[in-house]
Amino acid sequence: MPTSNRRWRGCSPRTPRTRRTKVREPRHHGPLRATRPVRHNGKVSSPESFYDAVGGEETFRRIVARFYQEVAKDELLRPLYPGEDLGPAEEHLRLFLMQYWGGPHTYSQQRGHPRLRMRHAPFKIGPMERDAWLRCMRIAVDEADLDEARRDELWQYLEMAAHSLMNSWE
Repeated sequence: MPTSNRRWRGCSPRTPRTRRTKVREPRHHGPLRATRPVRHNGKVSSPESFYDAVGGEETFRRIVARFYQEVAKDELLRPLYPGEDLGPAEEHLRLFLMQYWGGPHTYSQQRGHPRLRMRHAPFKIGPMERDAWLRCMRIAVDEADLDEARRDELWQYLEMAAHSLMNSWE
């Protein structure tokens, strides 16, 4: 005898109802990329990370060095960096970007989890500071020898990061 009991929702009364669980996506701490080796024409190759594709450490060293040349001249950003030497800040940013984009994990080994918002919380970062930071970074990224797709991917991340670190709207 058919039943109209809604609790079965398409299952017969003899079939136990399966429990549906929500599948959670893993937390993402870096650019999207393949994580398994790729087989092509019988050969297995590891997927190339963004870090490797753009030239590795040397490329990030050039971008970050050029960025800090601009920061040193910027009247709004320079006072945010304590002391005369921008070297430690330059090293931290370089190591962070290298790790984020698939390079060595030296940043986390030396400094622990990035915790970007916490590390930047002591500094007022409003629209003017964000825009000045992006202006300096735009010069550095544009002068790097990256193909258009890689440059756009990097820039999209940098814009998102700059917006997310804002803690003032003055």
